[in-house]
Amino acid sequence: MTRGALGPTSQAADHGEFNAGTLDQALRDLSAKTSWWASQDPGSRAALLEATLDATVAASPLWLSAACQAKGLDPASSAAGEELFSGIGTFVRMAKTLLTSLRDLDAGRQPQFPGPVTEASDGRLVVGVFPKTIFDRILYAGTSAQVWMEAGVTRREIERDQARAYQNRQVHHGISLVLGAGNVASLGPRDVLTKLFVEGHTVILKANPVNDYLVAHWSAAMAPLIDAGVVRIVTGGADAGSYLCKHDLVSDIHITGSDKTFDAIVFGTGETGASNKAASTPIIDKPVTGELGSVSPVIVVPGTWSDADILFQAEHVATMVANNAGFNCLTPRVLITWKHWPQRDAFLRALAQVLSAIPTREAYYPGAQERYGSFKQAHPDMLELGGASAKTLPWAIVEGLDPLAVDDICFNVEAFCSLTSETALDATDEAAFVDAAVGFANDVVWGSLSATILVHPTSLADVVVGSRVEAAVAKLRYGSIGVNLWHALSFALGVTTWGAYPGHAINDIQSGLGVVGNAYMFDHTLKSVVRGPFRAKPKPAWFVTSRSSLAVMKRLLTFEAHPSWRRLPGLLLAALRS
Repeated sequence: MTRGALGPTSQAADHGEFNAGTLDQALRDLSAKTSWWASQDPGSRAALLEATLDATVAASPLWLSAACQAKGLDPASSAAGEELFSGIGTFVRMAKTLLTSLRDLDAGRQPQFPGPVTEASDGRLVVGVFPKTIFDRILYAGTSAQVWMEAGVTRREIERDQARAYQNRQVHHGISLVLGAGNVASLGPRDVLTKLFVEGHTVILKANPVNDYLVAHWSAAMAPLIDAGVVRIVTGGADAGSYLCKHDLVSDIHITGSDKTFDAIVFGTGETGASNKAASTPIIDKPVTGELGSVSPVIVVPGTWSDADILFQAEHVATMVANNAGFNCLTPRVLITWKHWPQRDAFLRALAQVLSAIPTREAYYPGAQERYGSFKQAHPDMLELGGASAKTLPWAIVEGLDPLAVDDICFNVEAFCSLTSETALDATDEAAFVDAAVGFANDVVWGSLSATILVHPTSLADVVVGSRVEAAVAKLRYGSIGVNLWHALSFALGVTTWGAYPGHAINDIQSGLGVVGNAYMFDHTLKSVVRGPFRAKPKPAWFVTSRSSLAVMKRLLTFEAHPSWRRLPGLLLAALRS
């Protein structure tokens, strides 16, 4: 089986003939501003970013309405709150965190992370990046985040090498091409922020044909950056993307999509592309980074869970599966359980019950029906929940996968639809299971983008099991890891890094290379880890089962842009209703 073969392509759809003259002009406009942008001090950049924050909040109602219409969502539903959070709110949060770092730089100091800096069991340095403010502690109670550094990095090097683009601004300049994703509305704009403010480049963003309806709203949100001449947004299909990739004025490329798109850009297509890939001979001579998806695992550590624990974690995992109808690179595709866990069946039944109560979503992403069909052909007995229609797909769970069948499609292909799977490992006890699950996630499951561990507090408190879990966090070769918190929060917080675990060969790129996010502008990063309470109270507003998601997310959007004690009571009251 070809690993990762059925994942979505980033720029797959044709979009009619492109206008080379329009693309050339956009790049000439940016080229005229690259040196100017490199010369701008952090304070000037901060002013532009602050104006962008305000413009985004103003643009958010129409932006949200357009996204809901395109995805078949009721604009008054909790699903609309989900779209507001992931599609707009994460862009606002990242902009705000970058703004804080720019103000630190403007004051003559490196971006101030909260710390502490500690050592992992293997000696690598771990930097605390969240929470930082009292508002963080209130709104994200019990949540923390760390960025892990590469082996050998010293405490002095962490701060010394922050914000490299601001140490010699004339060296760090050029035009970055961002090939945007078609699934999550904030992805392309967030990548623009990374390229502009972390790396110091001007940016041309090519919208994916799937969501180029958002260009008008992105243009309104990023109007200050467009008016300053440092951002241009264009549309087009694969031909436009190919033209831009090869353009002499483009200095580097960042893709959010699939490994197949990366291969097509770096090696070419057809037999020639396959030959170039086999020989590791790129046809492009500029840096290419990418976030390319994954078969993300969730490791369920066995323990003694109450009925309330089982229900909460069933809702937690159902949220991971149902978010954005399953069209996320970070959707969990394999649940790893212990074969001898007495509550395994109860947990799986609870997950099925929660999913069956969630209205099915429109399968808006191209190719979804075919991808779903390929999994159903391989596993005709998979559990289908919620029914289907001409536009929707059911939620699906492929239970009881044989862990020895390492060529199974569920372990090797990112489904990119409303489907997850489960496999049960045979191990002598709970601690041995944790070790086995780490090996399975690292060596069998395709990709290295993100993974989550769910573990009860009593298991963490156990000397043996708890130490194995902490060892698992260190050993998992994933770019982002969640402990009792969906790994998607590593993407959402902005202060962490987001991208594949480093080390993939260019001709086996899997989940990609490079990172985005990274508001504290670290160098030498390895991965990020986010942690949360095993059971959060009240229920998080981003849960698919939340009753107040839309109300909370509307208030949170404004709060993230302009935090204040005055706005806090209304936000907390809305959250308590979830």
